Amino acid sequence: MERLINYFKLLSDETRLRIMVLLYHNEFCVCQITGMTGIFQPNISKHLARLRDMGLVKDEKREQYSYYSLNIKDKLFEDILKKIVPNVEDYPILKSDIEKSKAAEKYIELTSMNK
Repeated sequence: MERLINYFKLLSDETRLRIMVLLYHNEFCVCQITGMTGIFQPNISKHLARLRDMGLVKDEKREQYSYYSLNIKDKLFEDILKKIVPNVEDYPILKSDIEKSKAAEKYIELTSMNK
């Protein structure tokens, strides 16, 4: 029961919810999440650490950056996110974050093609 309560505590924070929805779509480094959300880097890092401590995100070091991705092994939490993500149209801030993430993905693709 405690794990379920912790899930809802995590999701009750707007910043963590925004991070989880972004990571549902793709992996990102802290600087990308900062750029998409407009939230300061120390704040994003603090929330990512909390999500990592709960085992919901994992990080992978590449050169000087750490990239974060979802690490959801709990079916219930996965189902909760699957219910939220298709309804981002109802939540303007989540919709805006997703649109910015798609623009970031296009930029990443273009820069990697030019190398």
